[in-house]
Parts: sequence; structure tokens; C-alpha cells
Amino acid sequence: MKKISLFILALSTSMPSIAQNSDKAKALLDEVYNKVKSYDNIVVDFKYVLNNTEADINQETRGDVTMEGDKYLGNFFGATQMYDGNKVYTIVPENEEVTIENKSEDDNTLTPSRMLTFYREGHNYEWDILQTVNGRKIQYVKLTPIDSNTEVKSRLIGIDAETKHIYKLIETGNNGTTTTITVNSFKTNQPLSKTLFTFDENKYKDDGYYIIRN
Repeated sequence: MKKISLFILALSTSMPSIAQNSDKAKALLDEVYNKVKSYDNIVVDFKYVLNNTEADINQETRGDVTMEGDKYLGNFFGATQMYDGNKVYTIVPENEEVTIENKSEDDNTLTPSRMLTFYREGHNYEWDILQTVNGRKIQYVKLTPIDSNTEVKSRLIGIDAETKHIYKLIETGNNGTTTTITVNSFKTNQPLSKTLFTFDENKYKDDGYYIIRN
């Protein structure tokens, strides 16, 4: 009986601490969100690593993405993907193909436009470790999906404590796959061409590309 009472006491005293950590984590993410939304546009250069030891998979590449509102233009794994606010265009020069499709409504898909804001809903939050990277304080927040049917086990977001910009995203899948995105440069309010997010279908047809509509 005494052991049960001690357990209940320990549990009751730890609950407020857990709630405070969750609130603190959510407050930091709100700061990040408000900072991101205050910019006219964002240009990010990043490193992408996908690893699954059991399946002997290790892929590494660099990429970049320009975001303005929901629109984006990214270069990744030798392909270019653009979302103009209506359609998603995936351009693969190696295959001379362009795929045109509607934007995916899959909430588990981390598109470039959602990379900096996906954490706003659907997760439990937990304050995690603080690291120093090249003199920068990086505070991590752990996100666990509320939906138990998701393929994602957890996500760690590393946030620059000074700038409130996302520095790193580590996603762990239920299948053992770990995806890590590290931001190398984060630029804001850049001068952009008015046609940057406009797809010129005739240009690619003239260049001999095969247009696929899904």
C-alpha cells in the first residue's frame, strides 16, 4: 500500500512538470511559426540524408528551395519541383519528363512549403536537448504524432535559439528509416522574379520533354 501511495505521489508531482515542458515546447514552436510567417519569402539551402541501416540504404544530397506563401520552387535529387498555388510540376531533366498533378492532401507528406510549418497541429510536444553547433545554441523539440496510424514515429526539430529559425529536422519512421534535413543557409525577403512560380509548358514541349498529367 505504501509503494502504491509513493507511486501516485511521484506521478502527481511529475505531471505539472510534463505539462510545463509541453507548453514551453509549443510556445517556442509558435515563435518559429510567427517568425516564418512574417517574411515575404524564404530561400533555404539544405543537406538531406536518408538512412535505413537494416535495408542498407544511405542517400545523401544537397538541395535548395524558394518559398513564397504556399508556393515553392525546389531543386532536389536531380529534379525540380514547383507549386504555383494550383498544380505541382515535377521536372526531371534526365528523363526529359514533366509530371503535372494536383497538390497532395496527404498530411504526412513534408512538402517544401510545409517544412517550416507542419508542426502546427497533429502532434504532442516535448522539450528536448540543447546543443551547441558552431557557437549557435540549438534547442530541440520532440514531436510525436497524435495519429497512431501514421508512418512517422517521431520528429525532432532543432531551432536556433537566437534567430528562431529551424536548423535541423530529424524524422524517424516506424520502418526504421531516419530522414535528416540540415539547413545550411536561410535567407529571407529576397528579390524574386515575378515569373519564378510560373510554369511555361511550351518551353518544355519545344525542348522535347514528355508531359505527363496525373
